[in-house]
Amino acid sequence: MSTTMRPKASLKKSIQRKREEVDLTAIRLTTESYFSPDNTLPLIIQPAIEGVNLANWASNNLDYIREQLAIHGGILFRNFHLDSAEKFENFARTIGNELFDEYGDLPRENPGSKVYGSTPYPADKSILFHNESSHMHRWPMKIFFYCVKPAEKGGATPIIDCRKIYQQLDPAIIKKMSEKKLLYVRNFVNGLDVSWQQFFQTANKAAVEAYCRRAGIEYEWKENDQLSTRQLCNAVSRHPHTGEMLFFNQVQLHHISCLDASTRDSILSMFDEKDLPRNVYYGDGSPIEGAIMDEINALYDQLAVRFQWQATDVIMLDNMMVSHSRDPFEGTRKIMVAMAEIISQDELPSIQYCGQ
Repeated sequence: MSTTMRPKASLKKSIQRKREEVDLTAIRLTTESYFSPDNTLPLIIQPAIEGVNLANWASNNLDYIREQLAIHGGILFRNFHLDSAEKFENFARTIGNELFDEYGDLPRENPGSKVYGSTPYPADKSILFHNESSHMHRWPMKIFFYCVKPAEKGGATPIIDCRKIYQQLDPAIIKKMSEKKLLYVRNFVNGLDVSWQQFFQTANKAAVEAYCRRAGIEYEWKENDQLSTRQLCNAVSRHPHTGEMLFFNQVQLHHISCLDASTRDSILSMFDEKDLPRNVYYGDGSPIEGAIMDEINALYDQLAVRFQWQATDVIMLDNMMVSHSRDPFEGTRKIMVAMAEIISQDELPSIQYCGQ
């Protein structure tokens, strides 16, 4: 009996030694592709073999991920079977280090977590293009979206390369917006959009005022405990790492003319222009012409990249390079969000328009 077992044991040890001798660095764990050869946004990374742990792979390939993000602006991680909010948060933290947990415009997924739910907005309406928090004094350099459940119909998250917007938009518009900047006006109206208490995460007016002073936000308290804010921001910025020029703002999301006709008419029937929940002007307070907004909207439509979500998809965007939106949808849809690498307006390289 013992003589017949020894060869088997020896064979088993031999196989184990062979496995231990395999150089795992020589095994290609992922593949790269695009949705179409003429558009490299986003880069799609998928596992080449079954069972690749996304967070572990990312921790061993951080330089590669950062290089590819700087080139493409966005990376879609597909078929890694990320099956929980905790795993998503762990992956985002692996790349982004410390995740942002002071965001008042999105609902938090769970108390204590640094993952948010997507914008609570009517399913039959579009959320227009924007770079996250570009209407504020600071914003995340990286933003991650994780698909728990795709909608039964629609619900894409269109994305746009902001370098292309800068390069292809009429230079006269770029010049005017570069020089004048943008003034974002926000009136926090109870029951319409988030409240100022939710946004600033406090009910203490003195704390809100102190925050606004630090952030360079003009504020005014109005009747019925309402708050109005005004924030001056750039419309065009230079990327702090690559040096590329970007059309970086929330002009489409905030401008009243960009809303669909029924929503716009409804809001204008309830509020004077100065009291609109959100609007944006040139930095001197003058209105942005409708013709200019039409041209911006047309270019956004032309350059938008859409793809259908699959469950467990994660897309990581350079928030300055890439603007995002949301299409209307039917059924149920659940997308989670994480943000990382907060940067402030005064950390950006200075720019002076000198033509394209």
